[in-house]
Amino acid sequence: MVLLHVLFEHAVGYALLALKEVEEISLLLPQVEECVLNLGKFHNIVRLVAFCPFSSSQVALENANAVSEGVVHEDLRLLLETHLPPKKKKVLLGVGDPKIGAAIQEELGYNCQTGGVIAEILRGVRLHFHNLVKGLTDLSACKAQLGLGHSYSRAKVKFNVNRVDNMIIQSISLLDQLDKDINTFSMRVREWYGYHFPELVKIINDNATYCRLAQFIGNRKELNEEKLEKLEELTMDAAKAKAILDASRSSMGMDISAIDLINIESFSSRVVSLSEYRQSLHTYLRSKMSQVAPSLSALIGEAVGARLIAHAGSLTNLAKYPASTVQILGAEKALFRALKTRGNTPKYGLIFHSTFIGRAAAKNKGRISRYLANKCSIASRIDCFSEVPTSVFGEKLREQVEERLSFYETGEIPRKNLDVMKEAMVQAEEAAAEITRKLEKQEKKRLKKEKKRLAAIALASSENSSAPEECEETSERPKKKKKQKPQEALQENGVEDPSVSFSKPKKKKSFSKEELVSSDLEETAGTGSLPKRKKSFPKEEPVTDPDESENKRVPKKKRKLSSKEEPLSSGPEEAAASKSSGSKKKKKLRKLSQES
Repeated sequence: MVLLHVLFEHAVGYALLALKEVEEISLLLPQVEECVLNLGKFHNIVRLVAFCPFSSSQVALENANAVSEGVVHEDLRLLLETHLPPKKKKVLLGVGDPKIGAAIQEELGYNCQTGGVIAEILRGVRLHFHNLVKGLTDLSACKAQLGLGHSYSRAKVKFNVNRVDNMIIQSISLLDQLDKDINTFSMRVREWYGYHFPELVKIINDNATYCRLAQFIGNRKELNEEKLEKLEELTMDAAKAKAILDASRSSMGMDISAIDLINIESFSSRVVSLSEYRQSLHTYLRSKMSQVAPSLSALIGEAVGARLIAHAGSLTNLAKYPASTVQILGAEKALFRALKTRGNTPKYGLIFHSTFIGRAAAKNKGRISRYLANKCSIASRIDCFSEVPTSVFGEKLREQVEERLSFYETGEIPRKNLDVMKEAMVQAEEAAAEITRKLEKQEKKRLKKEKKRLAAIALASSENSSAPEECEETSERPKKKKKQKPQEALQENGVEDPSVSFSKPKKKKSFSKEELVSSDLEETAGTGSLPKRKKSFPKEEPVTDPDESENKRVPKKKRKLSSKEEPLSSGPEEAAASKSSGSKKKKKLRKLSQES
């Protein structure tokens, strides 16, 4: 007996349910269908076999995308292979979506069924799902459905294949609306300013130029020879500028007040700004078409190609259309009217605005429109599915249409399509290689800029990290200076610091000792001291002031102490040098004493 299982996809996970032994015919009875609404009676029909919850919202979104695309996800595969019976022929799996059913049957080999009884069972499962699964409440199930719905919608909008076409569709719609509005406003300016200067309407035909002239001229009585040069700039024609000047002198228009002129000038300035914006929008549309559909724009023009894309809904939809549909795209009313009245069907729709059909003869308009629709269909498919879009194929297709047009007029045989496409393939490969080289260069430049930016950030961070250390060093330095400042202050005030008094005489220690030794020797010898030594003695003259004498006696004692401490502080080399100098002086004094 074949066991019937039902697969139910929910925002919280997959559920596999088994149907108890009930005849399928009885399930379709209205009384049994009403029992689906009752939970107790529904439990007698269906039991839960397995439930596989999603671990996170990201996993739920991946499974939802897989189900919508008709792909068997790994989680679903694991659930079915684990909990369904091994004998696949005795299992019948009921699913709600035919696409996922076909994928399961193809990959796993289980027989799948949709519709009929399965739809009624799934309706009951959807109603009582929070009661079938333990730990699941109605509120949590609703929250999970809402969250998954939002994330699924955002992902669909984000990864919309036709998102680039939307800008083209909006641009061409706005361009058509601007054309209508500018024409309407220009006619209003013509009527309004025509009361004052009616002759200008016959001289100037362009709407934007007329509005600029109305804004510039103002009161026609003030127009003179000095403004002729500016008129030539606006009209781009010296003859028209002269005609406007002559007409202003002999005009039949009525006089107008200053306040009316101000209103006319302000309104005409608005119309001029609208026409300027229309030109900028047209350049934007051309740039977008060269990026999105370069072949189609090269073949039939940017405006007509954009209208075809807008009418089809997207470039992908246009690529799916056959050439016969592209031919009459935009002439649906005429087509259905012809089918209803059994009249002649239209030969062309939006492609009539291209230059090819206007240049063809009346008898050849239908033929050239059919040929042009064929080439438009090819160009749209190339633009839609090519990895590197180029305008090479569009230019070659345009050449083919030109040759076919000349063939209809002169009978000159055009080139074969095979030869033209071979040339186009060679040129397209070269163009694609050039585009890839440019893209690589741009990528290299971008990487270099990124490296420089990262290096600058790293340098700034290193400087910021070294700044605290510098602050610590600078904070230490002033501390040392602060210690020295009190010493300097004391010296300035005339008070000697003991540390300073000890350090200063160290420089004169050797001299004072030598002087003492030389003086003792000279006294014993009974001779006068040398002139060199006499120069040093006047420094130690007696001082009359008692305070100064007391101040000077203290350092002498300290000098003696410092002389004793000197050998400990001085190195061995300094000590040897002092001994050798002392012995030499002693020898000289002895020689002088012997001679005397």
